[in-house]
Amino acid sequence: QVREWKNEGSKRYMCTGRPGWLTVSLRVGKYKKIHKNIMINLMDVLEVDSERQVVRVEPLVTMGQLTAHLNPMGWTIPVVPELDDLTVGGLIMGTGIESSSHIYGLFQHTCVAYELVLADGSLVRCSPTENSDLFYAVPWSCGTLGFLVAAEIKMIPAKKYVKIHYEPVRGLQKICEKFTEESKKKENSFVEGLVYSLEEAVIMTGVLTDEAEQSKINRIGNYYKPWFFKHVEKYLKADRTGIEYIPSRHYYHRHTRSIFWELQDIIPFGNNPVFRYLFGWMVPPKISLLKLTQGEAIRKLYEQHHVVQDMLVPMKSLEKSIQTFHADLHVYPLWLCPFILPNNPGMVHPKGDEAELYVDIGAYGEPKRKQFEARASMRQMEKFVRSVHGFQMLYADCYMTREEFWDMFDGSLYQKLREQMNCKDAFPEVYDKICKAARH
Repeated sequence: QVREWKNEGSKRYMCTGRPGWLTVSLRVGKYKKIHKNIMINLMDVLEVDSERQVVRVEPLVTMGQLTAHLNPMGWTIPVVPELDDLTVGGLIMGTGIESSSHIYGLFQHTCVAYELVLADGSLVRCSPTENSDLFYAVPWSCGTLGFLVAAEIKMIPAKKYVKIHYEPVRGLQKICEKFTEESKKKENSFVEGLVYSLEEAVIMTGVLTDEAEQSKINRIGNYYKPWFFKHVEKYLKADRTGIEYIPSRHYYHRHTRSIFWELQDIIPFGNNPVFRYLFGWMVPPKISLLKLTQGEAIRKLYEQHHVVQDMLVPMKSLEKSIQTFHADLHVYPLWLCPFILPNNPGMVHPKGDEAELYVDIGAYGEPKRKQFEARASMRQMEKFVRSVHGFQMLYADCYMTREEFWDMFDGSLYQKLREQMNCKDAFPEVYDKICKAARH
């Protein structure tokens, strides 16, 4: 298809032919209508190499599919981003994170090689030792350097359960101190925080294990169970700590049934026990279905009165960041997920020469701040994130100017490769693909 596009005179930019409504991002990209759509129907797990401890997959393999395939074989991947429908391609070209990222980094940091079809129609493999510039430039590039056709991802041995410890913490300073302290401990397999108000949170730490106390097993993934964030809130309300054993796969996809807490805005009665028992098997509705069936007016309304954002900030700025989220958005719960950011080349790396501990703050829901105005409020948030040397996840609405965008991200390697590989006539720049200001 790429060669055909070349033979036709390379008139338009190329993009993948996957319809916009199928993506998990709430954004509907307009570029699909005007660019040359390249159909990439590659959705298979290609090989599981237990000697090298690597799994080779095609880009449309989803997280649900991958864990279902690997777990029975005794394997899993180090970072399993939350929602079942997230694809490997999306998590590499965008980004992905999970509560194990304080050990392993972002999803891209667990990948050992990519295979891409470039603008000239050639197939290239890249890794840290082979075409390394391209290997480091691919993450966050949103498909603007080439088409991903396969990826190799590290595997680790799977265990049956996650032994999870819930701890309510009160007072913002205490929350940040406790969360930072737990995130630094490598003996925690998982670390996660749910912040329910400016002064209240539950911090969870988990350890992978094959043994479990039968009376404390909680299969939270079963359709009739309470939504996970509501279950966690009980520990806060009762002001008590707790320990549970959650089957690993249920843990990995613990926020899937309620799409974190987005479903409470779509089906307000969804966590009602009667609804859960009778109709719990019907949720969550696919995000793709919601996007396919919503009209333009509803989409605009949603955009103005609803926030779905993930901001990645240095752990040392956590307290200031939560205060800023509170002042500008006032959305609760907030999701806290720690990750180590290595000092690799590419668009996203820490300010210094050392790897640094960062945290993803996720805000999903209806802002309760009286003066909330999507564009102005988000521009204020973006400015703050740039000031602390943080990053905005690119699946979300981004209101920055081109200058601000390249102030947040390091474009040096990316731009060099676009020049070298003649991408400028083949693919739009990443900014033009994702930013509000660039889309008409």
